Amino acid sequence: MAELTMDRARTGVVASEQPDISNRREWMEPLTAALRYRFTVAEYHQLIASGIFGEDDRVELIGGDLVMMSPIGSQHAAIVKRLNRVLGRVLLERALIGVQDPLRLDDLSEPQPDLTVLKPSVDDYASSHPSPSDVLFVIEVGDTTADYDRDVKVRVYGRAGIGEAWLVDLGDGWIEVYREPSPAGYKLLRKALPGETISPLAFPDVVIAVGDVIR
Repeated sequence: MAELTMDRARTGVVASEQPDISNRREWMEPLTAALRYRFTVAEYHQLIASGIFGEDDRVELIGGDLVMMSPIGSQHAAIVKRLNRVLGRVLLERALIGVQDPLRLDDLSEPQPDLTVLKPSVDDYASSHPSPSDVLFVIEVGDTTADYDRDVKVRVYGRAGIGEAWLVDLGDGWIEVYREPSPAGYKLLRKALPGETISPLAFPDVVIAVGDVIR
């Protein structure tokens, strides 16, 4: 439908084909879809290289859309530091931990998860950003962004086939553990509450207490 709209816009639309404008929303929606542009990861990198985004701009690419990320609050930053310290202590040399680093999911998505636990790499991923096959599990920390992280980012990770994703929900005080990825997202969700523990699928011998993360 979007392509047909664009073709008609180029060639001119006769009066009998024009939409009924009595319902503005009805005829604006296909127009909006027709004008929408999706960036590829390659184009996104070109924008960065050209200097369109400043050094401190927090931007990520999700499904071809450029998304401005919210500023990081002190509590959010503290949880990221705490997770990095806890995971580094228990995983040692068994994995690499990326902190707010790019993760290339496909040609249209390159988010920057708060933490990404990766398979070891000889060059520490200097040759290219990690892809889904490199990821053991991924973690997002959500304060004011929890709904977006849950409904958009976690779902994108599931669709990409990443085996496990955690959402640290600071508002509700729990950690959501997502498993069993599928084309629609994750099939399995567990909410780990204070007093409970989590063991990542990739490291069943590792036990992390929710209370060590959210205090």
